[in-house]
Amino acid sequence: MSADLPFFRYHPDPLASGSIRASAETCACCGRGTGWIYTATFYTADEVGGRFCPWCIADGSAAERFAGEFTDSYGLDGVGEDVVHEVTRRTPGFHAWQDPRWLVHCHDAAAFMGEVGYTELAAHPDALDQLRADLRIEGRYDEDRLERFLTHLGEAATVMLFRCTVCGTHLAYTDAS
Repeated sequence: MSADLPFFRYHPDPLASGSIRASAETCACCGRGTGWIYTATFYTADEVGGRFCPWCIADGSAAERFAGEFTDSYGLDGVGEDVVHEVTRRTPGFHAWQDPRWLVHCHDAAAFMGEVGYTELAAHPDALDQLRADLRIEGRYDEDRLERFLTHLGEAATVMLFRCTVCGTHLAYTDAS
């Protein structure tokens, strides 16, 4: 199929994140070979005999047909049901070691920008400062260990980077194996 990929407000570049890739596979929902296939999570009690094309994700038909979600609603507190529905049922999820969660800012779901290490995170000081504060609140690290942990991101732990769709602030959380 030569059409451009659908736009996902809350996951604007699913090719870069690896959630969608070029493939000759046919979609388990529509049966078409679109040239693209979804590769990340899908949660359902139903048996699904394959993966989905981006169009069946975008229009909600894959989630409806197989009674499933592409991501859990964990973390989506304080947003409307329409946003929860769009993120969980009409937006590609992403690969994570632990259960993925979606971040919220300005009463809207944030846009997933990708998995990053320290170098990429440092380019977004707002996200780095927020992550430092979150890790301090958790009390898992003294200051030296916290900085050592952050500067070694990309080894045993990575960061999921998001951007607020309202104000542009970057947000992050750590994901470890």
